[in-house]
Amino acid sequence: MNIPYLKFKIKKSTEEEIFSHLKKCKNDFNPPLDSKVNIREYSIKLFDNAITFEAWIGNILIGLVAAYFNDMENHSGYITNVSLTKEYIGRGIASKLLSMCINYGKQHNFKKIHLEVLKGNSKAILLYQRHGFIEFDEKDNFMLMKLELANY
Repeated sequence: MNIPYLKFKIKKSTEEEIFSHLKKCKNDFNPPLDSKVNIREYSIKLFDNAITFEAWIGNILIGLVAAYFNDMENHSGYITNVSLTKEYIGRGIASKLLSMCINYGKQHNFKKIHLEVLKGNSKAILLYQRHGFIEFDEKDNFMLMKLELANY
């Protein structure tokens, strides 16, 4: 992952930077992100409520993992977004961002992290499995996965 000027940050992006990034990546989601959510509203929700793990080149947000760490009763986090601009896919950036998210959960005494992934998204499923996530249920066309942080 030798990419000049690549920097990793936590919770530094503005709502507008999140919005711009998600607009660039919207067609890389299956189905496209804007067919499931209003990207502007989703960006505001992420900015207000999520912890964001970010990859930057200069002042451009190129990678984003967003997770909610607000279930204090169950000490459970939920990854709501993993996105990377197309030209940086396959370079280990999503893996690094996912590791940052997992480490954040461990450092803040969370017990597990959940996520949903489209059953046919084999690249994402493989990424999550490499980080220890396992399938525990399914809902419609989605696989529900979890990571027990004590085992990580």
